[in-house]
Amino acid sequence: QVRLVESGGGLVQAGGSLRLSCAASGIIFRFNAMGWYRQAPGKQRELVARITSGGSTDYADSVKGRFTISRDNAENTVYLQMSSLKPEDTAVYYCNAALLARDSWGQGTQVTVSS
Repeated sequence: QVRLVESGGGLVQAGGSLRLSCAASGIIFRFNAMGWYRQAPGKQRELVARITSGGSTDYADSVKGRFTISRDNAENTVYLQMSSLKPEDTAVYYCNAALLARDSWGQGTQVTVSS
C-alpha cells in the first residue's frame, strides 16, 4: 500500500522559509517521479515542483528562484525548501508520486504565509 506523509507546514511571515518533507512507503521510491502540488481555497490544484527519478527538476514560474525540490533515495523522502515566502504561497501542499499510470497522493500539509 502506497503511503505518502507530508510534514513541515505551518504559519510563517512573508519573507520567511519553510522546508516540507514527504516520506514515502509502499513504493520503490527511486523509480518514481516525485512532485509537490498546492491548492489554495477556491483554486485548482497546481504543480509547484517535481523531480524525476534521474534528478531532473521542473518548477512553476511563480516559485522559480525561491523553492528547491530535492530527494533522498536512501531515506525515501522528497523535500521542498521554500524561501522568500509570499502570502500568495498560502495553500495546502500535497506530495505526489508518479510511476507509469499510477499517481499517489499524500493528505497534504497547510502552509500559511502572513503579510
